[in-house]
Amino acid sequence: MSTFVKIKALKPSLSQSEAKLADFTLKSGSKIRGLSSIELAKSAGVSQSSVVKFAQKLGYKGFPAFKLAVVDALNEQTQEDTPLSNEIDQNDSIAHISEKLIANQQATLVATSKLNTPELFEQAVQAIKGAKKVMVCAIGSTHTMAQDLTLKLQKLGVCAVTHVDELSAASYVATMGKDDLFICLSNSGAVKSIVKLAQQAKTNECQILALTRYGHSELANYADNCLYCIQETEAVKHSAVLTRASLGYLIDVLFISLAQSNLHWQRRADRSNEYMSDMLNI
Repeated sequence: MSTFVKIKALKPSLSQSEAKLADFTLKSGSKIRGLSSIELAKSAGVSQSSVVKFAQKLGYKGFPAFKLAVVDALNEQTQEDTPLSNEIDQNDSIAHISEKLIANQQATLVATSKLNTPELFEQAVQAIKGAKKVMVCAIGSTHTMAQDLTLKLQKLGVCAVTHVDELSAASYVATMGKDDLFICLSNSGAVKSIVKLAQQAKTNECQILALTRYGHSELANYADNCLYCIQETEAVKHSAVLTRASLGYLIDVLFISLAQSNLHWQRRADRSNEYMSDMLNI
């Protein structure tokens, strides 16, 4: 996974010093190859210990390993790796808004694919296939994504449900056990009600799959498997356009992978689509 992709995924959770190092790395990565840790600290306006901690937070043993990873990322860098800078301006025309949204969403999908290896998807697929029943949980605007995933799983014949409110969700979690799967969607990984439900599911020995941001979070602590969504700076504040695109990508890859893994499930999905078409033609 590209170091730049890691940094962009972790940016929302970084401390002030770490954010300075992240910005310097993303904007002036080519300079790092010629800097010592002391020189990087001075250039970014942080302490040398912050440089070492930043490297370790990204999963590297120290600054030398981080420096090599940055060089590798620069060598691999393509246009898709560049930070999402197509911020929508108040004076943009509809044509410009459309162009910027397409560019931002494309970059988001590429970054999401790089955060999630085939092995991570395979682990998630196996968790779903091995579950007797599945509960999908999210709150707020993310709940529509939970409904989408639930419907897709139901098309395959998976015993999946979702609940609109946390109390109903808690009631259902109480009926779940070690053969069941709790899937939670939370961009931040810190929503108290979702974390509490995950804690309750863990107490009941359920398997837990979290679709959440990359990096450490309270929700990830309870999860057996994680798929990671991107939390970029949104093109329009509070719109969650890019986060929804990232989550949608994860859900669609999961659904298609599940369908392709089992011919019987493929046929169920086809039959489900036929029945739905018949209903629309009444």
